Amino acid sequence: MHERAQALFAMTPQNVPLLFPPEVLARLRAAVDVDPALVARDFTGTRVREVLARTEILVTGWGCPPLDEEVLAAAPRLRAVLHAAGSVKALVTPGLGERGISVSTAAAANAVPVAEYTLAMILLAGKGALAARERLRTDRPSSGGGVVPGIGNHGRRVGVIGASRTGRRVLDLLRPFDLRPALTDPYVGEEEAAALGVPLLPLDELLRTCAIVTVHAPATPETHRMLGRRELDLMPDGAVLINTARGALVDHDALVERVRAGRLTAVLDVTDPEPLPADSPLYDLPGVFVTPHLAGSQGNELARLGRVVAEEAERLAAGEKPAYAVDWATLEREA
Repeated sequence: MHERAQALFAMTPQNVPLLFPPEVLARLRAAVDVDPALVARDFTGTRVREVLARTEILVTGWGCPPLDEEVLAAAPRLRAVLHAAGSVKALVTPGLGERGISVSTAAAANAVPVAEYTLAMILLAGKGALAARERLRTDRPSSGGGVVPGIGNHGRRVGVIGASRTGRRVLDLLRPFDLRPALTDPYVGEEEAAALGVPLLPLDELLRTCAIVTVHAPATPETHRMLGRRELDLMPDGAVLINTARGALVDHDALVERVRAGRLTAVLDVTDPEPLPADSPLYDLPGVFVTPHLAGSQGNELARLGRVVAEEAERLAAGEKPAYAVDWATLEREA
């Protein structure tokens, strides 16, 4: 039997049993030597420093501090970071790449529930369910029973902003439905879009022609407030904006103005700031459906992230490369 590599958990301790329930933890511990009772919330404790000095694999998650030069100097044997969450931008530092330390992320697994949430909201929005619910609050009892014009998911145009992991997963989930998706992404060419089965449109054209627009672009300086007054004004009357990416991609003041005017409605799982201040109009506007960053992995979905890490640990134990290694060349334009 091969000698297992020393590993160390580095995250908020409460997340360990959620990410690694017994069956997943057993699988991870069969691949690496890791103590679930020792979890580094920071890297200052005597026991943590002792184990860090011989750690080859860090199992990180939400709450792990940046892996800066001081941490890397204290971990001379470190060769891999397995991140049981999505984005690694708050975690990684240039020293990791310079030392040849591979970084793997469970972002693809975290994209699954986000895409599922998005699909549900697309279908509900297309059916007019969210607006109907608001009307029922004041129109009691509802007349119901009649045909409602202007709603339905037969041939409705859905615009996907960003061919990220989540954006691609959304496109996959939309395939069985009688919807017409389109994509905009400056890093995707016509050939790749054809392989994804969707037309590739400039952002302005997508906004003008789609009744539902869902945002899956990363938060970068280039995408900050990418949907501002000009862009929102391109959207047709009655269009729905869904944002499960980052709140900073949308100008909320401009969105509020257009929702109040009855031009647009919105589904927001992310906001800027997050959480919203108590006096934000987004809470009370009947044309806005707000959820508290719920789309990503929650509850029993967290075990999916832990399973990805266990699988990556098994690959490393077998002398293989991680399947979900971060591409340093494209990291800046990822979530």
